[in-house]
Amino acid sequence: MLEINNLVKHRGSQEILSGISFKARPGRVTGFLGPNGAGKSSTIRILLGLDRATSGSALINGKPFSELDNPLVTIGAALDGSGAHRMRTGRAHLRWIARAAGLSNSRVEEVLEIVGLANAADKRVGKYSLGMGRRLGMAAALLGDPAILVLDEPVNGLDPEGIRWIRTFLRKRAESGNTVLLSSHLIGELAETVDDVVIIKQGTIVADGTLDEVIGNHSTLEKAFFARTSDHAGGVV
Repeated sequence: MLEINNLVKHRGSQEILSGISFKARPGRVTGFLGPNGAGKSSTIRILLGLDRATSGSALINGKPFSELDNPLVTIGAALDGSGAHRMRTGRAHLRWIARAAGLSNSRVEEVLEIVGLANAADKRVGKYSLGMGRRLGMAAALLGDPAILVLDEPVNGLDPEGIRWIRTFLRKRAESGNTVLLSSHLIGELAETVDDVVIIKQGTIVADGTLDEVIGNHSTLEKAFFARTSDHAGGVV
């Protein structure tokens, strides 16, 4: 369970988050949606202990990130890009993370297979395509076999095949009882992925509920959810 409780974030005189609250529950994919600059990334950074809130809390199974004994086995996160050095191979990058978390090299091989990178594991990350980089980031998030996944804009820039892979993968994770929080400003494709929707605008939650509830209560969102554009499979919030 992820719980965001009355979260406020100020940056100088600017209020980035205005007392937002929502939950992401086990067995469900929660879409955290909003335009660029709405506060999505700030919320996720606070949740992952990368930034501090002015007030309020962001809890992972009832605890802030800083109090988790071994964060990688509790929550996996894939933010913008894989975070890997371009000259390292995909395998070396994952082994470096695994070693720091006390995980075995055999787990590295398992996640390479899961994300479909086994055949490219000895290729330097700088030679990876955008889709391969996304898969490497996903592999890193999965190393500890966490019950919670947090993904920031995972389909941004992917081709239709990559989007389909992400969608299928996340649905399977949720159906196995895991919690998935998916941040994006592309909502057309997410209609086929998410169970619950939280929409944020200018640091304020403007909608929160199941996909059907949110669409039913906000008729103008229905077209956006099912919109398709010529160059990607998702509409823009």
